Amino acid sequence: MANKLTQSEIDGVAYRRAKLWQIVLFAANAFCGSSVFMLMNQSSYAASVGFGVSTALIGVILTATRILDALTDTMFAFVYDRVNTKYGKLRILIMSGFFIEAVSLFLMFDLLVGKGLGTPAFIVLYIFYILGYTIINMTIQTIPPMLSNDPRQRPTIGVWMTAFNYVIPTVLGLVFNIVILRLAGGTFNALYLKMTVRFVLILAFFGNVLCCVGISDIDKVENFRGTKRVEPLKIKDMIEVVRHNKPLQSYIAAASSDKLAQVTATQSIITTMLYGIVIGNMAMSTILGMVAMIPAILFAAGGAKYAGRYGSKKAIVDWTIICMVLSGALSVFFLVIDPKTVARPGLTMIIYVVLNFALNGCKMCVTTANASFMADTIDYELDRSGRYAPAVVSGVYSLIDKIISSFGAVIATAAVATIGYTKTVPQPGDPTTTGVLTITLCAMYGLPIVGWFITLVAMKDCKLTKEEMVKVQKRIADKKEEAKNEFLEAELHRADI
Repeated sequence: MANKLTQSEIDGVAYRRAKLWQIVLFAANAFCGSSVFMLMNQSSYAASVGFGVSTALIGVILTATRILDALTDTMFAFVYDRVNTKYGKLRILIMSGFFIEAVSLFLMFDLLVGKGLGTPAFIVLYIFYILGYTIINMTIQTIPPMLSNDPRQRPTIGVWMTAFNYVIPTVLGLVFNIVILRLAGGTFNALYLKMTVRFVLILAFFGNVLCCVGISDIDKVENFRGTKRVEPLKIKDMIEVVRHNKPLQSYIAAASSDKLAQVTATQSIITTMLYGIVIGNMAMSTILGMVAMIPAILFAAGGAKYAGRYGSKKAIVDWTIICMVLSGALSVFFLVIDPKTVARPGLTMIIYVVLNFALNGCKMCVTTANASFMADTIDYELDRSGRYAPAVVSGVYSLIDKIISSFGAVIATAAVATIGYTKTVPQPGDPTTTGVLTITLCAMYGLPIVGWFITLVAMKDCKLTKEEMVKVQKRIADKKEEAKNEFLEAELHRADI
């Protein structure tokens, strides 16, 4: 029986592949990212309990720092481009960022809590946290395209990242609310903050060390070179990338519109309206969220296999269409039944759960395909301009994404205001009026359909198909070989002189 051909043999390209243990250890960076994210969900308690910041001012600070976060993501590209040591750059950036992040979090949640330093101190610490977080997060985003350029393996990296990012927050939520909160006396006090931050920093350090071990083989100077000699990154270079990298433009339009719709749909007031008012069982939201974790990961694995076989672009388009169909079906479903029956065991509950799991799973497939498509746009830029610029691509996307998605809360609150919730917010048990049902369905399913439609339009003229990516990888390999020969020839001439 003949051996199965590898993707390299099929495409005629010497693909770079990662070992499974490298992918798993890289994905373990979620021990840092997810645990710090969960900790920062408690930042309002740190501001109030530890620094005496008023509730109203906390919201202003968090909104303003989100804008700063978007700007630092973009500016980080200049740092990334200039950090080049004989030990590489990835591990140095990750651990440097973690040091800044860890110090600021330890001061914010532990050492300076209750010292009466007030709002200015909290703001300064939060800014330093953002700087450290930016260095780690943006560096992590540049790693997947370096681990592998094999079209079959690339989506698999996203699956492992998804699995870690699903499981860790779920487990941490239980640890925070059941174990640590109980040890702290059942209230979100100074002791709770101190115990939580120490636990998180230990876990985050562990995750970063595992990640650094996993990427040690690729963190080498030669892996950050382009296909030709280029000058240090300038602002005009970033603008040039956005203007001429058409697949990146498609990706930004598609992913940002999806993100805005999803952020709006997952706002707590929208979730409350669906489960607490329309369905009439708020606990169902939490239960489904927990149970949906395993199906979502299985869907992600299937989506990765599909993307590896047919290409990232086709996977995005196909799964997006399915998401639109399922969202439309759920909208019609709620219009033709009595929504209250969904909360009771029976046929309508089964239909809703199946459709809900299927929709969430297909969304996960889109997310997996998006992750591999971003890696494709980075390789496309390397082929187009000769510059290896992963931080530019991810930084520009992150800037636009965070600015656009920040409007999610505004859209949600404006929507509920149109049906009378101007001075109060929706509460479980409120009457299910026609307005409540309409706004709930529009925000939960209608707006995402609009976002997915924009995705289809953006991807229509994108030429970065699976077949084109094979050509891109061949051209990159040829250009790198040519650049290597030119370098060796130059060294020989220098030796003769």
